[in-house]
Amino acid sequence: MDAVAEGYALNLPARVAEGGAGAVPAPLVRVDNPAVVVEAVKLADDRSGDVVVRLYEAAGGRATATVRPGFPTSCASVVDLLERRLQDAPPHADSDGGVHLSLRPFQIVTLRFARSTPA
Repeated sequence: MDAVAEGYALNLPARVAEGGAGAVPAPLVRVDNPAVVVEAVKLADDRSGDVVVRLYEAAGGRATATVRPGFPTSCASVVDLLERRLQDAPPHADSDGGVHLSLRPFQIVTLRFARSTPA
């Protein structure tokens, strides 16, 4: 896993944006397993306001992870690379909006989170 982190540090150095009053903003997405790497976080191409998160298993083994968005969501779905919903069962989500995944070695997963307004 060190090689993956070092590769990203060399090729894509971290850029930190400061929020108001010098505060560092919270991450958009968190993953609880270091073997699962978030490759991209972006708005959906269809301009719906949904957030697309692409991640992959980087260690060459099976992994389980919980993906937790840093913004309120109403639902999450697994989509293909063109951001179309897959017919598979929806991912298992917990009450905090975290999505539980089981990944095969080097598997790429794309999630689409529908944003909601805070209650």
